[in-house]
Amino acid sequence: MRRVLKIFLAAIAALILLLSVAAGVHYQLFERAWFTISQWHQANERPVASLWLPDYRAVIQARPVLGIEDDLSALTYDPDRKSLIAVTNGNPQLLELSLEGELLRAIPLVGFGDPEAIEYISRGVYVVSDERLQRLLRVEVDEQTQSVDAANVQQLSLGIGRNGNKGFEGLAYDVVGNRLFVAKERDPVRIYEITGFPFAEDNRPLSVHVSENRERDADLFLRDLSSLQYHAQSGHLLALSDESRLVVELDVAGKPISSLSLSASKNGLEKDVPQAEGIAMGLDGTLYMVSEPNLFYVFRTGG
Repeated sequence: MRRVLKIFLAAIAALILLLSVAAGVHYQLFERAWFTISQWHQANERPVASLWLPDYRAVIQARPVLGIEDDLSALTYDPDRKSLIAVTNGNPQLLELSLEGELLRAIPLVGFGDPEAIEYISRGVYVVSDERLQRLLRVEVDEQTQSVDAANVQQLSLGIGRNGNKGFEGLAYDVVGNRLFVAKERDPVRIYEITGFPFAEDNRPLSVHVSENRERDADLFLRDLSSLQYHAQSGHLLALSDESRLVVELDVAGKPISSLSLSASKNGLEKDVPQAEGIAMGLDGTLYMVSEPNLFYVFRTGG
């Protein structure tokens, strides 16, 4: 009887070990652990041009955005207005926020369905992503704009790996390279690069190219992607993951080199960021973040 019990317990232990390994592989926990250890070792010899996210600390955290009840999603910095632009997806609106998280303006988005990301392109011009339909829409806004109708704007539809509410979740733009980075949320996590959109306003033929780097994406240990931010000075990309509670800095080769934790007691946070949905960076390197339902965060470095 004792032998049978020992065999049974050994089988249970082996099963638990097998399930633990399987979970570690599925959620890429081993890759994340190795990256964390590597980041500790690099603390005194930081990669060249790195933003080095571990130095950032929360200076504003979990501040409610008054006037917004729910569904605050996405964020981009507008260098012309020196403000932040966001969207809501439950009741589609384009929002303008101050750098302290105050609601300055709300513009209805008509016919947009499920807007999940917005990105500044040039003065008064933004790109909005519609997650479920996997389409990108060029939006123009000025002081007189009262609403924006999807039927009247440039659109680009991309039916890439469509699987319901797991589509285009984040955008970032490289002004110099004219590249639009588009993040697919999950199943699988992907970062596409698009050139040729928004379309030119002249009579030149359209030339839209979509590319991806599967080797880079396979090495991403993030469970999902919620937002992207391109850093022009270094050419690095910031990838925000809600489920992993992490912002990861990717170098020009797509290799993770630093990270910012969104968990309590890390990087000056008193509580976990509940559902991070958007990230943006100001010209001075300040990081701005929004989390559903309507929370606002600011991270700065003293370096």
